[in-house]
Amino acid sequence: MYHGRSSGKGPSNPAQLYQQPPRLLIVQIALHSWADIRSNLCEALQNFFSLACSLMGPSRMSLFSLYVVQNQHECILPFVQVKGNFARLQACISELRMLQREGCFRPHGTSLQLAVQDGLQQFKQYSRHVTTGTSLSYTSLEITVLTSQPGKKVVRQLEEGLKDTDLVRVRRLQVVEITKGVLEYMDSGSPVEEPSSDESSILGTDIDLQTIDNDVVSMEIFFKAWLHYSGTDQEHIHLLLPSRCFSNISRAKDDSMCLKCDLQERLLSPSLLPGTADGSLRMDDPKGDFSTLYQMASQSSASCYKLRVIKALNSSGICESLTYGLPFILRPTSCWQLDWDELETNQQHFHALCHSLLKREWLLLAKGEPLSGGHSQREPTSTFYVIVPSRSPTLLVKAVATRELLLPSPFPLLPEDPPDDSLKIVESMLDSLELEPTYNPLQARSHLYSYLSSTFTKPQGRLHPSWESQALRKHPFKVSVTLIV
Repeated sequence: MYHGRSSGKGPSNPAQLYQQPPRLLIVQIALHSWADIRSNLCEALQNFFSLACSLMGPSRMSLFSLYVVQNQHECILPFVQVKGNFARLQACISELRMLQREGCFRPHGTSLQLAVQDGLQQFKQYSRHVTTGTSLSYTSLEITVLTSQPGKKVVRQLEEGLKDTDLVRVRRLQVVEITKGVLEYMDSGSPVEEPSSDESSILGTDIDLQTIDNDVVSMEIFFKAWLHYSGTDQEHIHLLLPSRCFSNISRAKDDSMCLKCDLQERLLSPSLLPGTADGSLRMDDPKGDFSTLYQMASQSSASCYKLRVIKALNSSGICESLTYGLPFILRPTSCWQLDWDELETNQQHFHALCHSLLKREWLLLAKGEPLSGGHSQREPTSTFYVIVPSRSPTLLVKAVATRELLLPSPFPLLPEDPPDDSLKIVESMLDSLELEPTYNPLQARSHLYSYLSSTFTKPQGRLHPSWESQALRKHPFKVSVTLIV
């Protein structure tokens, strides 16, 4: 099984940076739990695909297929391209919603492994038979098993059932246990977005285990992780710090300390979606207002984009009106091409930097170093960024304005003593507002999901490509076995 590797040496163009590997979702339906899970799961899938199918720019998801496992396994959606296929995806979700409330009564122990084998065989057949103008970006598949059964039990079942199966085309096999826990993150502005630390450690196998709560928001967060670029073929950013700050660290050729980092989006750009407030500002470029940082990080697989730290700032030393574009998250890289000692040392130094910045109450000002521009005689422009620490082992990166971009704007001092009448009126108005300690985006709903869904044509029943038949839908390949219990 692949361990996070994909073909090639890394993303060679922006489209590959965003696109994720093909995904197979297997939903295991169990007695007494399906009625509680069904509505939340279907709503989360509907919301997620309304986003994934609406995003402008490079496709972030390539292929998707859905199986259900009851008394036997069934493919209710063969592999399809996600973008441009919302009607088929919606029809599939509708069929999932209509499955019997009580789930299966006698689930057979081999049905789950047969679904994995079936889906893997279907992916291989799709790869052989589907010819498009461009070849498939990925030759490996990610498989997620969604279950309400005890996760460790399902992992053991898959271990035993798949021990003789060739999983070389499987990039990742993951079991996600849906628990009945109460949503814990609705009161927090930073919901959990990463798998638990126990992932990959269960039984020492290659099968990942994760748990999520049985609510729409938790499931949405899980599915949205599919929109992140998760490749580990190459680090994205080299963060360069002055060498005199560090004495015993391996340095790059320019004698600077180099922290190797991966770049992650914090949120989706509203300009990439119809119906958002700033949709009228969208430029002709279908990439919308993608930050220059993400563009630069994706333009070359031969060399990483470099951010050189040039100054430190007090934490209160930056005006928010000077930042622009989307914020991004920096994490220590998980690139598999680095040896273990280098990965560990890089992570320790990254965490030490976060800790030291918090302790000193500092920010960092960094300058983006242009990639090689060939023999052009024009001096390339530079972009500056402010780097902000947090209580998590991450750094926030935001583009900051330069002299050329700044417009004049007077800011006179606020008068010390406003009129008493005005002060009383405003104070009374403010007292009537509910005070929250932090802003929680999970409690702010813009009704974007319903708007996006309404922009697509309503499904006209379930459709299938010409090379598929109804028999293939039920049991696509020879490894499928009908189980009568």
